[in-house]
Amino acid sequence: MAIIGNIIKGVISLTDTLISETNHTQAQEKVLKNLLETAKDTQFGKKHQFKTILNSTNLQEVFADSVPYFDYHKINEQWWYKLHQGEKDVTWPDAPSYFALSSGTTGKSSKKIPVTDAMIDAIKSAGIKQVLSLNNFDLPADFFEKEIMMLGSSTDLQENNNHLEGEISGISASNIPFWFKGYYKPGENIAKIDNWDERVSQIAKNAKNWDIGALSGIPAWIELMLQEVITYHNVENIHQIWPNLKIYTSGGVAFGPYEKSFKALLGKPVTVIDTYLASEGYIATQTRPETDAMQLNTENGIYFEFVPMNPKYIKQDGSLKKNAPSISLKDVELDQDYILIISTVSGAWRYLIGDTIKFTNIEKAEIKITGRTKFFLNTVGSQLSVNKMDDAMKHLEETFATKISEYTICAKRFDDGEFYHSWYLGTALKASNTEIAKTLDTFLKKANKNYKVARSKALKGVKVQVIPVEKFHAWSDQNKKKGGQVKMERVMKEKKFKKWEAFVN
Repeated sequence: MAIIGNIIKGVISLTDTLISETNHTQAQEKVLKNLLETAKDTQFGKKHQFKTILNSTNLQEVFADSVPYFDYHKINEQWWYKLHQGEKDVTWPDAPSYFALSSGTTGKSSKKIPVTDAMIDAIKSAGIKQVLSLNNFDLPADFFEKEIMMLGSSTDLQENNNHLEGEISGISASNIPFWFKGYYKPGENIAKIDNWDERVSQIAKNAKNWDIGALSGIPAWIELMLQEVITYHNVENIHQIWPNLKIYTSGGVAFGPYEKSFKALLGKPVTVIDTYLASEGYIATQTRPETDAMQLNTENGIYFEFVPMNPKYIKQDGSLKKNAPSISLKDVELDQDYILIISTVSGAWRYLIGDTIKFTNIEKAEIKITGRTKFFLNTVGSQLSVNKMDDAMKHLEETFATKISEYTICAKRFDDGEFYHSWYLGTALKASNTEIAKTLDTFLKKANKNYKVARSKALKGVKVQVIPVEKFHAWSDQNKKKGGQVKMERVMKEKKFKKWEAFVN
């Protein structure tokens, strides 16, 4: 009998029972009021008259009318640059303790996103919510005695002008509660290794010393780590090393494209729990097994707004036009794609995070990520979102009995003067590129009426190149983005695509 595990499970069950069902609309109203009250005397709060907004009867509407949209470049150029010059009370009281380095998927120099102590507390609160929700997944008591492998970026944060810098996964791991450190693997010493390949090599060497019950990290890098452990110990699957592995918390990207290749590394099923931790905050987490949708963290330092996904609201660079309408949680609809806007306890205001989502359950505030605003492919009117592209990859997997965990696409003009969608697929599939392209094209015509119309007009056709998935990993490595929060860009502009093709060839 796992006595300690039973005690922990009992505490989780009791705590979860005592917590009343959240009214997410009311929670959001409270969060916005707290954000405005806390930041009213900052430079940003004075500029945008937060005190006046707080005195209004319709807080959410007046806030939306009074504060413009910001993406990273706009808020950094107008406000956050002051933080690097030593100023305080800029967009949030005092100065941030951390900056999250995020190059996203662009391959450009890192963005520096402020992370305040209040945000660290908010992330911890959201993490506790995730732990409590495990009560819904009917796990055995001994699971709560197992160790958790968290594979993110290095926890060896760099000191810079009275603050620390690193990726958000490294910042979060360096702030884990003291009571959790005994469960946390690979442990502080290995987690501090900056070189990702060296860190994974050390994990493989020590793997048999640990009893891992749960994994956490971005799917592509978790897969590579598992493959390294399996190869190092010359076994067939990861359960021969970690027989008690039962949970995988995925994050950063949709798990769907990785599902088949991930399952191939297992000896028995594991429960996959989706999470949504961005450099700007802990957005959402899956709280129940009946769905793979995630519940917005409506009580933990983030106020959400939603802009209906429409190409006419988006500029060429992916930012929002001034006239793009936003709504609050109380007015959202099911199965409508929205551009996600956040305001946070780190001093991000009406901030375009770059993701699109849809609601699957409004009362429970449950969402799914549907894509990226910059990855929305609308060249010649094709209007393809990432979720439609992911669906197409799943169709190819089923049709050709293969695994496709990575892909990228560009709409480009070829030598004949016509536009084509040019796809690169990371797979061992042996079918001809022509056959794959035809299957892909047929599926997308059926799945997306705008794509079908585009194919009858300016979009001439589809071209496919099959390459080893390792090429995608090497590309990330070359761009100094291997591991951590890094995601492969699904859609590339022509200029970037030329570099990609030169690299591949």
